[in-house]
Amino acid sequence: MGPPTLTKSENHYADLKNDCIRNKTLFEDPEFPATNASLYYNKPPPGRVKWKRPGEISKKPHLFVEGISSHDLNQGVVGNCWFVAACSCLALKPKLWQKVIPDWKEQEWDDKHPENYAGIFHFQFWIFGEWIDVVVDDRLPTINEELIYCHSKDPNEFWSALLEKAYAKLSGCYQSLEGGNTGDAVVDFSGAVSEAISLEEGQFYKDQGKQDKLFDDLLKVYDRGGIISCSIKPHEIEFKMMNGLVKGHAYSVTAVKRVRLGHGLLAYFKNETIPLIRMRNPWGKIEWKGAWSDSSEEWAKVGDTERHKLGITVEDDGEFWMSFTDWCKFFTDSDVCRVINTSLISVHKTWHEYVHFGSWTKNADPLLNRCGGCANHKRTFLQNPQYLFDVTKETDEVLISLQQRDMKIHRPQGHGENLSIGFGIFKVELNRKYRLHDILTQKCVNTSTYINARTVFMRISLTQGRYAIFPTTFQPFTLGDFMLRVFTDVESGCRELTVDKPQVKCWSSIIGYPQAVTHVYVHSAEGLQNQDRTGDPYVIISCEGKSVKSTIHKDTLNPEFATSGVFYRKKLRKPITVQVWNSNAVKDEFMGQVVLSGSVNDPTEPQRLQLTDQGRQMPGIIGLRIVTSVQLTAI
Repeated sequence: MGPPTLTKSENHYADLKNDCIRNKTLFEDPEFPATNASLYYNKPPPGRVKWKRPGEISKKPHLFVEGISSHDLNQGVVGNCWFVAACSCLALKPKLWQKVIPDWKEQEWDDKHPENYAGIFHFQFWIFGEWIDVVVDDRLPTINEELIYCHSKDPNEFWSALLEKAYAKLSGCYQSLEGGNTGDAVVDFSGAVSEAISLEEGQFYKDQGKQDKLFDDLLKVYDRGGIISCSIKPHEIEFKMMNGLVKGHAYSVTAVKRVRLGHGLLAYFKNETIPLIRMRNPWGKIEWKGAWSDSSEEWAKVGDTERHKLGITVEDDGEFWMSFTDWCKFFTDSDVCRVINTSLISVHKTWHEYVHFGSWTKNADPLLNRCGGCANHKRTFLQNPQYLFDVTKETDEVLISLQQRDMKIHRPQGHGENLSIGFGIFKVELNRKYRLHDILTQKCVNTSTYINARTVFMRISLTQGRYAIFPTTFQPFTLGDFMLRVFTDVESGCRELTVDKPQVKCWSSIIGYPQAVTHVYVHSAEGLQNQDRTGDPYVIISCEGKSVKSTIHKDTLNPEFATSGVFYRKKLRKPITVQVWNSNAVKDEFMGQVVLSGSVNDPTEPQRLQLTDQGRQMPGIIGLRIVTSVQLTAI
């Protein structure tokens, strides 16, 4: 069975439903038929499967019974706890589930008008950057009259089973949902940005400072509509531990709170709190037995009012609280999904988002090849897609998400594994606008983890300047598609670098075409002349009427500029100047310069040069490096 035909339009659902009502038939989805091919590709369910419509399973079927809740769900016989955990998270967020389950009132069974029932439903998922409408019929797989996959606690409620069927259709069959990732499903439900955090590798429980920062981050994510889940390695097998937690099992986080300790007015005056986190087991039972579990003695420290606000219940319903320290200690992994706010009108922080779609493609010509592998492969690394963005603030927090196309649908053909992907971030020349062909002084400021996950995420604070992102596969010549999302506090102008060098125009013969390219990097200066009370120096690199300027370095006579420019030069006899100035409220003061020929024969190693002014020596030495090539695709 090939991939289903998916439509982005909700009209498709409406047309199909109207046809069924007019013809008085129940919908049967030809793209996802009630056959074994929709169930599995090599691992059949444990029993004889019968496909039944909700009306054949329940006398009073409904999409929702008494609303939607994270307590609605139970796991089926297939290893899909990750999907159930994602659904539990979804149920907590009305804005999200009403997007995923559109027109839910219209889709609900209508007891007064049974003639409008057509056995057809539709759901929406955010797939690779766009919302896609998925239509399914309501025939569900059962064994011994019971649903075998995700289902609600209430036998009359069917929203989760139908939602899972639509998600299974996206993935090719139900078996393809085995061993998935909660964070990936949450992204598909929301368009959120997913970050995988290794609590084990980070050893947060041993470091109170890191733990406090993580809790503050998760509290902010949760309060702003984000979704959090967690699990314990190994993920291949589910195993109940003595403390009540289950290894290899995905839990949904249903609350993150600073809980007030104490009783009565004294509690408010003391304002003593403890960070707690609440989770739900998709099994709907089996809970944590340690501190802050349902009937533990720790709850005696909390006043009745606070306990009532938290909704503490002593029953084995699968939901329980833990101290944040214990959570960091006993859980090994967490998926944190941020619903990024890009609204122009908001009380919360807003982000500027850029989304780019690209591919790792192979070409015999190195200038056209776009699958060069990670930075370990120095010969081919720059033969990857390149994306440029600017940080215009003194420092800015940047969120970067690299997502590859979901591969689950290819599992029946044995090709369903994710590629190992990641990315590097380089600080480049301030005026860079063509693709990089050599790394000279451009600094790699960070490299993501390389992992065979669907998404790789990084949150990083960057100083003012221009940066390039290199999304890559780990090994060279590996093909695939990706989506790159870049979020910054202020506009970054993120764009792909596609051109290798200045293009020949019809007027190039008149105004000239570059004969060489020169890269100039100014590392630092030392011993500058004291101006006023102190120095506020900056550097300007100029060539043929074009220039780049560093930021101002306050209160120093030994600045580290770390500033570079790249110049495509038409007149090779014109020198390049590097000038140092002192910023002044009234008038900036000249502190000296060096003049560089920029010849291809000049030394390319780092140099230390004396500052001058019209041939006269000035106080100060400047450290720089200059490289020139007559091949315009050399730098």
